Amino acid sequence: MEALKLFDGEYKFASLVWDREPVGSGELVKLSAEKLGWKKSTTYTVLKKLCQKGILQNEDAVVTALVKRDAVQRYESHAVMEKAFDDSLPKFIASFLSDRKLTQKEADEIMQLIESHKE
Repeated sequence: MEALKLFDGEYKFASLVWDREPVGSGELVKLSAEKLGWKKSTTYTVLKKLCQKGILQNEDAVVTALVKRDAVQRYESHAVMEKAFDDSLPKFIASFLSDRKLTQKEADEIMQLIESHKE
């Protein structure tokens, strides 16, 4: 599971792929320059690293994801909750909501999620 841990730049790069896959590696170089301010060498270095981690694949200059965004987001959410909130979902939610108010729509959506995930 540690392979799903992505640094900020890696996540932003993977997001370019997730949003556009399949994407040609040449197009990815252009997107990385435009969106991330990266040079070609940086793009290919990060692409190689994410391929080695099993997150992305680059076959015949076409890049696709082997791991979907939601899997990485789940991993990161669990890691934050475990590290900062003693693996307590109520503590995590209380902290998240401590300085904001929910709209009625948001509250309804959250309640529906809770109901659908009860044991």
